Amino acid sequence: MRNQEVDGPHHVDAPRDVDARLGARLAQLRAERGWSLGDLAERSGVSRSTLSRAERAEISPTASMLNRLCAVFGRTMSQLLSEVEGESALLVRAADQPVWQDRACGFVRRSVSPPHAGLRGELVEGRLAVGADIAYDRPPVPGLEQHIWVLEGALAVTVQDAEHRLGAGDCLRLRVWGATRFRCAGDEDARYVLAVVLP
Repeated sequence: MRNQEVDGPHHVDAPRDVDARLGARLAQLRAERGWSLGDLAERSGVSRSTLSRAERAEISPTASMLNRLCAVFGRTMSQLLSEVEGESALLVRAADQPVWQDRACGFVRRSVSPPHAGLRGELVEGRLAVGADIAYDRPPVPGLEQHIWVLEGALAVTVQDAEHRLGAGDCLRLRVWGATRFRCAGDEDARYVLAVVLP
């Protein structure tokens, strides 16, 4: 499938390379806890066969699946993805900001400020293609603070059964305790900045 891009300079690693590094890291995190695939499946709600295929890089994880695994492993998605990218620098040039895609649903995620273990905040740029709709059944960290600032297009964000429709320039602030949903609500891609602050 053709790579989708976020505006501006950046790099997108070959999908197979990213999937292989991510699969290896997920297997390592599971092994560190002494869990079987069945244990992780029970904790995450992701099937054992899907977890096995993701660890072997036979499939590319979706954003929803990674979110469930991040919740189990106590990491934000940026933290998990940064662990397969290597050490974070103080200054990250636009061309070096890692880009990850959920090709199945049309979501592109750029880590503008890759996280550091000692810091609580991070910036992420997201793009949802027309028709894209992502549901997360839980936050990666309960009580996570998020600020969602729409740069282009229209975005619908559902939190605790309340839908908030945002246009260009609008900003939504929330603490995430339960399920959320991000949906492109217009006839053009929605591009937004997500500021995430750990509690």
